Amino acid sequence: MLTLDKIYHAAFILKEVARKTDLIHATNIPCEADLYLKTENLQVTGSFKLRGAYYKISQLSEEQKSAGIIACSAGNHAQGVALAATRQGVKSVVCMPASAPISKVESTKKLGAEVVLTPGAYDDAYMKAIELQKETGATLIHPFDDDLVIAGQGTIGLEILDEMPNVDAIIVPIGGGGLISGLAFAVKQLNPKIKVYGVQAENAPSMYESRKQGEQITLKTVSTFADGIAVKHPGDTTFKMVQEYVDDIVTVSEDEIAAAILTMIEKQKLVSEGAGAVAVAAAMFGKLPIQGKKVVCLVSGGNIDVNILSRVITRGLVTSGRMATFLVALDDKPGQLVRVCDTISACGANITSVRHERSDPNMAIASCYVRISVETRNFEHIEEIKKAVADAGYQVT
Repeated sequence: MLTLDKIYHAAFILKEVARKTDLIHATNIPCEADLYLKTENLQVTGSFKLRGAYYKISQLSEEQKSAGIIACSAGNHAQGVALAATRQGVKSVVCMPASAPISKVESTKKLGAEVVLTPGAYDDAYMKAIELQKETGATLIHPFDDDLVIAGQGTIGLEILDEMPNVDAIIVPIGGGGLISGLAFAVKQLNPKIKVYGVQAENAPSMYESRKQGEQITLKTVSTFADGIAVKHPGDTTFKMVQEYVDDIVTVSEDEIAAAILTMIEKQKLVSEGAGAVAVAAAMFGKLPIQGKKVVCLVSGGNIDVNILSRVITRGLVTSGRMATFLVALDDKPGQLVRVCDTISACGANITSVRHERSDPNMAIASCYVRISVETRNFEHIEEIKKAVADAGYQVT
């Protein structure tokens, strides 16, 4: 069973490998709370997962270590296991979904693990790991449903309370539930008045739905770019702990996650992956009763795939009213496009692209549509541009 002593012991063991990450006052992030960020995205492997993996492996017997270890992961636990195993001289094999970001796969290999890619999501990689574990007799290092792994993650709660004992609430991402279980247990043991809230992607709400229904459920599919929390079925131990120690769970949309990533990059100079940004998204978009409170958001990881980063930023710009596309109907004759562009420019917006569309069968033969992409300040600015274009005699469709 998990005890507070185990979490303190984990903190002692982790001093040799894990970074005590900074707690940053995030005054630039739009939120009705006094917001702080616990920057586990700056951890040694770019994620909090190192904590649980290293502590678990450190407590294995020599016999278990000599048999090797097997793990399953969407990417961050994989890197934690690889580093921890290599540091302690243990052979490691990690099963990962074939859809895992290439950067996470390659990093896991460089840290010393053998990687086995499996079609499907995290849960499919888990089944493959179970299969290999039975074949080889190696020790399975579960990413979340293990008391020692949970104890390692709980050290984050100790660090937050050590630096900010008067915190009112802590907001935590949830995938399988290992992180929030350890953190909530530690925090509630030391100060039951502190609220602990969980956040999931609305396209992967396994713990959210399980809590709502009062029993563990298995999602048919998960579809989110927050791959670190794309889990179909919560853990047995973690589900019970979440029921007991977590005050509430909410969900955030893909657009809200993207907006949170963009805001952290722009306002705090921090890079977060999708899973790491859900806590900030919940705070930014008013999902929790934290108005006027001193709140810590856990930025759990920063291992975002650079191949999708530009798309995430674009989505974040659109969601926050910083980018818009107007479809304007014009007479297809000289001077029309110049007038529209001058009208938009006079509103102080920057046009980034213009594209003619002449093939729509619903428009007049002598007409065309022009699709104009624009950099804007906010949603009010977008409405101002729409009105100016309409007042100039053009139809914004």
